[in-house]
Amino acid sequence: MAKVILTPHRKKRIERGHPWVFKTEIEKIEGSFDPGDLVEVYDFKGRFLGKGYINPRSQITVRILTRKKEEEIDRDFFKKRIKEAFEYRQRLGISGSFRLVYGEADFLPALIVDKFEDVFVIQTLALGMEKFKEVIVDVLREMFQPLGIYERNDVPVRELEGLPLTKGCLYGEVPEKILIEENGLKLYVDVINGQKTGYFFDQRENRRAIGPLVKGAEVLECFCYTGSFALSAAHFGAKKVLAYDASREAIELAKENAALNGFEDIVEFHEGNAFDVLRYFYDTGRKFDVAILDPPAFAKNKQALEGAVRGYKEINLRAIKILKPGGFLITSSCSHHVSEELFWEIIESAAWDARATLRVVETRTQAKDHPILAASDETRYLKFFMLQVIK
Repeated sequence: MAKVILTPHRKKRIERGHPWVFKTEIEKIEGSFDPGDLVEVYDFKGRFLGKGYINPRSQITVRILTRKKEEEIDRDFFKKRIKEAFEYRQRLGISGSFRLVYGEADFLPALIVDKFEDVFVIQTLALGMEKFKEVIVDVLREMFQPLGIYERNDVPVRELEGLPLTKGCLYGEVPEKILIEENGLKLYVDVINGQKTGYFFDQRENRRAIGPLVKGAEVLECFCYTGSFALSAAHFGAKKVLAYDASREAIELAKENAALNGFEDIVEFHEGNAFDVLRYFYDTGRKFDVAILDPPAFAKNKQALEGAVRGYKEINLRAIKILKPGGFLITSSCSHHVSEELFWEIIESAAWDARATLRVVETRTQAKDHPILAASDETRYLKFFMLQVIK
């Protein structure tokens, strides 16, 4: 097994538990290897730091799987890790449909496994993990006896690893729509054609937290996708909800979800661009008690950060302007490159421009099935603010 020797003058991230070795941290590599192979990682004094898989094509050259030198990376290893991830969620009272494996935070770097009742959706986002895909599928099949296992490896990040974009059924049968339950709601999920794995479990606890703010309220939601926030608002007693998304397919499924829960008279779903929708309601003078903003990641990389800041400020500024005095802004960012500090600056700047004062009701992050690894800031990405707007 090849040995990766790290440079002497680097930050001790890896020793503190971070699972990534960047290309710039490598002094030399002793021995031969193929991309995706397992390698051992040592500091410049020869101290063993971990064992993981390597891909010299990626800036994240090595992703560490274990800190134990004698631990074999085989089928038993993956079964043990997945079992531990499942037991962790069981301990927290998470059941039914949820994220079973969240990559680095579950010590399986670049592996995502979402459980939709008896269907599993996986993503293997790095070459080293891709090589174990058949093993992972076999372990899931043995542990859970699922109806089906589907891969959603049609995500651009795989191209950075030299991997093709692909999706398809890996085991059993996978229906186009799967019925799940969340916070008292029934929801259809499209794991085949939906965004990412089909659903965003990371906001589950936040959708429950909005309850006190939406009771009896007129609510506007932008970026509603298949309607989980809008329908949660209705479930918790909202008087009326208008919800918009740019995807026609998402809106059609959202309407099905409204009918499934008997909320067709409370929630209206419309196709529309959020920037245009917010501008329209401002121009026409329409006011709401609550505005919910749950946009996709505006900054997928550092190069996109400047444009992302402008985008976040515009939607939050316009949302603040169309709220009634004392109304509530529920806003979030899932862009890792937008830190919580920067997101606060954006929201405060928007409030200043709108001549409004903000009172913090609560700040939150991702659901517990998306655990945060203390040593890896990359595992903490979701910022979720519930704010009262005083005018």
